[in-house]
Amino acid sequence: MNPYLAALLTLIIAIAFLRIMDIFALRGWIESKLSRKFIHIGTGPIFVLCWLMFPDAPISRYSAALVPMFITIQFFLVGTGILKDEAAVQAMTRTGDPREILRGPLFYGIMFVVLTLIFWKDSPIGISALMMMCGGDGVADIVGRRVKSATLFWSREKSVAGSLSVYFGGALLTGLILYVYVSFGVFGSPFSIYLIPIAWIALGAMLVESLPFKDVDNITVTVVSALIGHLVF
Repeated sequence: MNPYLAALLTLIIAIAFLRIMDIFALRGWIESKLSRKFIHIGTGPIFVLCWLMFPDAPISRYSAALVPMFITIQFFLVGTGILKDEAAVQAMTRTGDPREILRGPLFYGIMFVVLTLIFWKDSPIGISALMMMCGGDGVADIVGRRVKSATLFWSREKSVAGSLSVYFGGALLTGLILYVYVSFGVFGSPFSIYLIPIAWIALGAMLVESLPFKDVDNITVTVVSALIGHLVF
C-alpha cells in the first residue's frame, strides 16, 4: 500500500477508536478513569498492527509517525485549552481538568512518535517497549483499583496486584503483537525465540512501574523496556 494512504487509514482508525471512547465517557456509559485506561491499552496495539499496511520503504516509518504526532499535537492543544473538546477531556482525565492531558496522555503520544522513528518494524525492541507501556502500565491501574492486595512498602500508592498485572498484562500484549508479526513474516525467527526476552522486559517494566513516581510511567516504563530489549533481543 502507498505509505501515505496507509498513514491516512491508520489515522482514521485511531481517531475513530478515540472518538468512540470519548463518546462513551461523555455519555456516562463508562467512567472516565476506565475510558482513560481503555484508550491507554487499546490505541497502541491498533497503531502498531496498522504498521503491517505500510510498505517496506524508508519513508514508511516517517509517514506512520505522523499519526501519533498529529494526535499528540491535538492532546497538547486540548490540554492547554487552545482547542475545546469536552468529550476528550472527559475520556482522558481523572478529574475533568484538561491540564492532566499534558502529563500521561501527552507523554504516551511522544513515546509512540520517538519509538516509531527509532525502531519501526525493523526490530521487536520498539514494539515490545510500546506494548509494555500499553498492556503493562495500562492494566495496572485497572487491576490495582479492583483487586485488594498488600501495598508495596517502597510505594504505598501501588499494590502487589497492580505490579503483577504490569508483568502479565505487558507480557501478554507484547507476546500477542509479536506473534502476529511473526505470523505475517515480518520477523523471521520462530515465536518461541521471543518468550524469554519478553519475560525479562516484563520484569524490568514491572519493577520500574512500581517506583513512587507520578505521571511519568509512560516514559520510564517505555525507556527501560527498550533498554532491556537491546540486551535480550
